[in-house]
Amino acid sequence: MSESKAQKRDLRFRLVDGLYLAMIVLPLLAAILLKIFTNLPTGAEGLSITGARVFVRIPFPLMDILITEAMVNAWLILITIIGACLFLAHGITVKGGGIRQIAAEWVVEKAEGIIRDNMEPVFHAGYTPFIMTILAISACSSLMSLIGVFPPTADVNIIAGWSILVFILITKNKLKAGVGSYAKGFLEPIPVMLPMNILSEVATPVSMTFRHFGNVLSGTVIASLVAWALGGLTSLLLGWLPGFLGDIPFFNVGIPAVLSVYFDIFSGCIQAYIFAMLTMLNISGAYPGDDVLAERAAKRQKRKAQTAN
Repeated sequence: MSESKAQKRDLRFRLVDGLYLAMIVLPLLAAILLKIFTNLPTGAEGLSITGARVFVRIPFPLMDILITEAMVNAWLILITIIGACLFLAHGITVKGGGIRQIAAEWVVEKAEGIIRDNMEPVFHAGYTPFIMTILAISACSSLMSLIGVFPPTADVNIIAGWSILVFILITKNKLKAGVGSYAKGFLEPIPVMLPMNILSEVATPVSMTFRHFGNVLSGTVIASLVAWALGGLTSLLLGWLPGFLGDIPFFNVGIPAVLSVYFDIFSGCIQAYIFAMLTMLNISGAYPGDDVLAERAAKRQKRKAQTAN
């Protein structure tokens, strides 16, 4: 009887594992198929660099709501990341052991280490899931171009949404010191600096958005231009070859792949890390925890002294 129960538990465990693996693989496959079946040929030849395609347009009084290729791919990436997290966390025990649990513990330790090194653990330990989610989504979004899918990070609207969330958290942390202290900061060092301080406040999410978007988009554009130029160079120099040999893009072999390794893997992951670092620094710098605690302690001491008198 016990062997039968153990076999059922093992079968259930494997089925759940298969479900999580499907959550990892199927969204990526769906993104590739969506690209293939919706990429209708236009009949035009030459270089074409376009943004995210619009799949659905929903009429709305102020402006139409657009369901774009970048939005769909971003949701598919999110499902993949959730599946990967569930797969790593599945079967974790207190006793430990197993390559999967070791990998999961290593990821958690590294994540907590990054937060510990760049933010105040006492006040910002709860931000670890948010920061790591931003880092994972950004990196995976840039890597989507490796499978021929439009990367969500090449759409300014996607990154602007992340920056708005970061800006809300920055403002939330500034308000922890009190509304009066937050409003007073706009008048420092002198009241005449009010317009500049307001501009500086708004510039934070804007600069984060365009820094990330510009670096990712520039890499995509450069790689496309180089691939197009190499194709033209092949036709110019080797188009005289007989038969099908003249149609083979010899110069497109190797060089675009090297550029893809740099722009898609190295540069994309670096930009994701920079965005996460800026998020941590802006959030942690928005709340002067030690100063606020010292001020509150001084106020409590003052109240106690007044009560004693």
